[in-house]
Amino acid sequence: MRPARALIDLQALRHNYRLAREVSGAKALAVIKADAYGHGAVRCAQALADEADGFAVACIEEALELRNAGIRAPILLLEGFFEAEELALIEQHDFWCVVHSLWQVDAIERAALSTPLRVWLKLDSGMHRVGLHPADYQAAHRRLLASGKVAKIVLMSHFARADELGCPRSAEQVAVFEQVRQGLSGEVSLRNSPAILGWPQLFPQQQASDWVRPGIMLYGATPFDQAQATAAQLQPVMTLESKIICVRELPAGEPVGYAARFVTERPTRVGVVAMGYADGYPRHAPTGTPVAIDGQLSRLIGRVSMDMLTVDLSDLPQAGLGSRVELWGKQVLASDVAACAETIPYQLFCNLRRVQTVYLGS
Repeated sequence: MRPARALIDLQALRHNYRLAREVSGAKALAVIKADAYGHGAVRCAQALADEADGFAVACIEEALELRNAGIRAPILLLEGFFEAEELALIEQHDFWCVVHSLWQVDAIERAALSTPLRVWLKLDSGMHRVGLHPADYQAAHRRLLASGKVAKIVLMSHFARADELGCPRSAEQVAVFEQVRQGLSGEVSLRNSPAILGWPQLFPQQQASDWVRPGIMLYGATPFDQAQATAAQLQPVMTLESKIICVRELPAGEPVGYAARFVTERPTRVGVVAMGYADGYPRHAPTGTPVAIDGQLSRLIGRVSMDMLTVDLSDLPQAGLGSRVELWGKQVLASDVAACAETIPYQLFCNLRRVQTVYLGS
């Protein structure tokens, strides 16, 4: 069997969820959209089932997968519904639903529902992706309540730049939200992972009945490009590993891999690892990207291929055929690999495929 594996530490997942609850002082929806950022939505939901206040997914297909697996906790559809016909399934399965557009308000008013919905009414406070315009927000709130089709409304928005710790944009968005919501009562949901970890000063009035939405932090990766004390308490959930399947002894001056992107400057032991961009490892990760070989730090050399990549064994005489290689995990942080590859941990996790997934600590 090919040795490429993703080890998923479910105890670490639970630790990170508890950290979100602890530092926010609020209820927390565990965001497990996109197959739990590549970690396996059903298994992650099952691991959190006894303590999560609820879950959040992108769309109804993801929510139905969880219900069919026996997950009975609240599930929020972060993109709401795409067609009015989905409202029947939302009612049937007791999903919670984001409403971010006026056409969705219209659809709810026209719907034949026997059970009122739980709606999360989304304001565009400055992200400018989805969300109601501030001028339409209060009227939409009144219409939903007057329709008799809605039992409860949570007031929500989403931050565009909370991962930038010195940026004033998050404070500006909070100010817009607070101004627009004047006179409206109800639970509030603003904080995503970076806002939970890095911006407690923006939420002095946070209520225990309010909601936070931890996403990337659940999986143990920092959303920041700099050290941050609370993020340092996260535990990586995924370890991507493989083994060395071949060793080459090369003299100085020899190219390694496609396009000769790396040329040996000294006699070099090269390890070939069963891992490539078809597995989700970033093709554009450069020479020098960190790896760990049998627990010792080393580096990627040369261009990543579809099924294989090459690492430097020159200073690791004990390493060789069959040595374990950690591509990211508890020793080599996914955020460090992502920085080298000029991407983000979110993309590393979501791009993972073809490798065997092994769950630990269930």
